[in-house]
Amino acid sequence: MAAVAEAPVSTFDASDPTWHWNHPMPSKLNLLTPEQLLSYRTNGYVLVKGLFSKFEAAEYRREAHALATRLERAGTIDATWGGGREIAGAKKTIIQHCHDPQFYVGLYSKMITDDRFTGVAADIIGPNVQLHHTKMFIKPSEKGSPFPMHQDYPYFIHGHHSMIAAIVHFDDAPPEKGCVCVYPGSHKLGPLKTRPTELSLDPAEYPLDKATLCPADAGDALFFSYLTIHGSGLNVSSEARTTLLVQMRDPEDKPLADVHKSRGQNAMLRGIDPSASRAMAWGT
Repeated sequence: MAAVAEAPVSTFDASDPTWHWNHPMPSKLNLLTPEQLLSYRTNGYVLVKGLFSKFEAAEYRREAHALATRLERAGTIDATWGGGREIAGAKKTIIQHCHDPQFYVGLYSKMITDDRFTGVAADIIGPNVQLHHTKMFIKPSEKGSPFPMHQDYPYFIHGHHSMIAAIVHFDDAPPEKGCVCVYPGSHKLGPLKTRPTELSLDPAEYPLDKATLCPADAGDALFFSYLTIHGSGLNVSSEARTTLLVQMRDPEDKPLADVHKSRGQNAMLRGIDPSASRAMAWGT
């Protein structure tokens, strides 16, 4: 009889809301180097080059554009923010999107559970990685909408800030395509006051053009804290920018409000859920 593998041991400290970037460095990492993990903890983000191959990225891209075409037969899938419209040149831009695309494209289910992908997430979060939600985004050529600077925190507040995002690039994302940009170290500022009309930040205080650009190649993945200030510019290039966003957390870090539900929420991408209960066993 085969031996049962031991469950991954979490050292999560629920009493420390900064634990995820202040606890001792792990003695063994899955994929990140110690320097990369230290950079993440210092700056609130890390760009992992070549996490997926160019061939894989091209397959993911092809499926994304085919899905968008199918969805648009029933109507618009534009998700441009109101604050995005205020950015110069963005009045008539669009950004195509789809929540939980792994329910419509099997290849994405494989991608978000790939050991390379979950290995990086586990290096940041800890051995247990739980899905919160996913979104596919396509910024069309010459008219791709920007995102104003914001934190993801106010959309799904968690008590201990283990929530991270990963943006997997399906094609190259140079600055002219509206690549992601960040304010390094901003995760250590904690939750910030948002604008009264939407959950973005005051553009006078955090302008898009003062942020650090994070250009990426197809197959690269950008991982960042949900407290890290980030946004992206207009796509003024002749090619679309195509990405998949994955939000993940430590399963022991519980949301403070029952909001932002998604179909795949609470699925374990790696490790176990130590908080699983008898009620969960019965599906309640």
